[in-house]
Amino acid sequence: MIKYAYSGSGLKDWEGRLAGYDKKFLVRLFRDMLRIRLIEEEIERRYHQDQMKTPIHLVIGQEATSVGSCAALRKEDLLYSSHRTHGNYLAKGGDLKAMLCEMHCRINGCAGSRGGSMHLIDKSVGMAGTSAIVGGAMPIATGAALAAQLQGLDRVSVVFLGDATTEEGVASESLNFAALKRLPVIFFCENNFYSVQSPLATRQPPREIYKWAAGYGIASVQVDGTNVLDVYEATREAVARAREGGGATFIEAPVYRFRAHGGAGDDSHTGYRDPAEREAWEKVCPVETYYQFLAKAGLINGTLREQMQAEIMQEVLEAFDYALASPNPEEKDLYTHVYSD
Repeated sequence: MIKYAYSGSGLKDWEGRLAGYDKKFLVRLFRDMLRIRLIEEEIERRYHQDQMKTPIHLVIGQEATSVGSCAALRKEDLLYSSHRTHGNYLAKGGDLKAMLCEMHCRINGCAGSRGGSMHLIDKSVGMAGTSAIVGGAMPIATGAALAAQLQGLDRVSVVFLGDATTEEGVASESLNFAALKRLPVIFFCENNFYSVQSPLATRQPPREIYKWAAGYGIASVQVDGTNVLDVYEATREAVARAREGGGATFIEAPVYRFRAHGGAGDDSHTGYRDPAEREAWEKVCPVETYYQFLAKAGLINGTLREQMQAEIMQEVLEAFDYALASPNPEEKDLYTHVYSD
């Protein structure tokens, strides 16, 4: 039984709307999504080897939200995220080698081997940090937006959250404060309908999350989370609003994770969701549907895609080799960043 069906319109609304877009930009969006997908698949393929000493939460199926939103941001804009971090980190420009080193608990990981997959950071590109606590990043991003406002900085904060975060008290507090202070912050909700293995209907009353957020007095929209162009446009408008002093925006993007909540593979066989539901969403895969759209528009073909895949896989394999050859932490490293005697 399919509880949560796809209700978007796909990319058909974009036919004839591409004249105002740079062709290289449109193709880059596809390459960025394909890169995340291939990286995730290689992580999944190797995970059983038990060399990555960290829990993982794959974003396979959710690439369009990361790529579309980050394409509308500047390097100086700050991005915060939750436990499902890989797509956000990579789309914001995070270093792949540093990410894989972190996942292998090597000293040159992006968090010095202290964070693992759920705590990625790269301040050089505005990847400000992530939190494994449900809702943990939301007040931090709100505070960062307040700091930018008080300092007169032309900087926007974005925080990615899941549907379960809207059930946390801190979500309401953050939305209320952002509305009150007209903060330059974007709350980006990836609604994939499940919190671990608990469906949305068992956790919340029937409602549309973006309408709930609008009740706090901030701009709030819902976009197709499988459509990278819709995501980009919504984020671009939200960024413009924030920079112009118009305050916060809440974006809800219904999307679907093709893999388990955590770990490798699909866990639908446990019974919390029907495999037919996942299969139905796979037909609107953000990577494949966008590829077909670009191919129909004459902007890409199979040869170019194969070339992209070869280049990306070379990068991925080199990054894994680098991580595996990198040094482990030593005992003396235990005392680095410790602020008590």
